[in-house]
Amino acid sequence: MQAAATYLLNGQPAASDPDGLRVLAQVNYGHFTSMQVRDGRAPGLELHFARLRRGNAELFDAPLDEAQVRAWMAQAAAAQGGDCTLRVTLFARGFDHRQPLRALQPDVLVAATAPVVASDRPIRVRSAAFVRPFPHLKHVATFPLFQHRRLALQAGFDDALFVDGEGAGARVVEGTVWNIGFWDGRGITWPEGPALRGTSEWLLQSGLDALGCAQQVRPVALAEVGGFAAAFAVNANSLQRIAAIDQVEFGPSPELDALLASAAAQVRWEPLA
Repeated sequence: MQAAATYLLNGQPAASDPDGLRVLAQVNYGHFTSMQVRDGRAPGLELHFARLRRGNAELFDAPLDEAQVRAWMAQAAAAQGGDCTLRVTLFARGFDHRQPLRALQPDVLVAATAPVVASDRPIRVRSAAFVRPFPHLKHVATFPLFQHRRLALQAGFDDALFVDGEGAGARVVEGTVWNIGFWDGRGITWPEGPALRGTSEWLLQSGLDALGCAQQVRPVALAEVGGFAAAFAVNANSLQRIAAIDQVEFGPSPELDALLASAAAQVRWEPLA
């Protein structure tokens, strides 16, 4: 019988290594990447490995054994029948904040859980002044992301949109766990700012390029979002239209929907094994 989820710590069942799990739970220092896997295939694998290499270099001054990590990813996905949500987390059980420069070999936790069923329901988001620390790294310090989303839900929204600064002049940055794009009826504008640039964002941009869609990256002030015809959120789990940002409402845009669907269809899914 297929397990509800598969957790491998350095290639072995994670439950057999409670010390490693204890460190991961207690020491908030590490980095990760996550992706959807279908039939043993995932999109943008080189982007994910580049992210892991960068994280290892900056947090641990250590190289990434890509072949080994890839084999563990394939092993975990296969245990779930080839369809799953896959997260690869790197941490170091020997990390000591009193000696953070000590050379360490990172541990690797590969988690394969149920695949995400993407929703096409447009979301309403509330702006919140926040810029994640070390935004170029996909690190495990996710508390503020989830707390801002929780506060947005309490206020009647679906999620939070981070902005850099206060008031109407604040710059749009990113969502809690997603990137945002704007549609003006002719092309896509991607907000420039201190954000985690997602693999799905990059893949979508490549797909749009292949379709000849005009794109630009520039600062977008919160005050000008109402000048766009539509907005959307993108991450590894889904591509969703944004129905509202604060009090600014966006109506349906079949043209954008068709464009994004065509761009997403350009993405190549690569075998893990």
